[in-house]
Amino acid sequence: MERFCYEYLANGFNGTKAALKAGYAEKTAYVIASENLRKPQIKARIQEMKDNLAETAGLSSLMIVQEHMKIVNASQGNIRETWMKLKDFEILSDDTKDCIQEVTTKEVKKQVKKGQAPETEVYVRIKMYDKQKSMDALSALCGFNAPTKQEIAGPGGADLFLNLIKSASK
Repeated sequence: MERFCYEYLANGFNGTKAALKAGYAEKTAYVIASENLRKPQIKARIQEMKDNLAETAGLSSLMIVQEHMKIVNASQGNIRETWMKLKDFEILSDDTKDCIQEVTTKEVKKQVKKGQAPETEVYVRIKMYDKQKSMDALSALCGFNAPTKQEIAGPGGADLFLNLIKSASK
């Protein structure tokens, strides 16, 4: 039943898919899902899991900090042999691969000599996740951002605190 509840959330609230993923037979998955979704204890557990979605997904503040730290510590040097030559993707560490947002390629045909077939050069562009955004997110998560000073004024810009004292003393 626990697996059914988890799969129900993971599969976009689709009861039949949840039943199949939880191990119920294909022939009975629809019926079992319908029955399960009417059971009070299953309904309550699904609601509890929805209310604590971060816990259900296994997400923690520490995990978020660690993922942002990967991006902050990432470097183009981790993916390059030289300025122009990339390392083979297979030898990159998992942490380095996690920091790659996008890979695009572009083929350019170049005529080397007259009468010869053109050569094709492939250019690869690697875009990493934004380091500054991760640093900003980490600063906010860790409470490093300075508090914002807000001044509250009374009518006509007068000091509100003094107006309150004067009013209280009357």
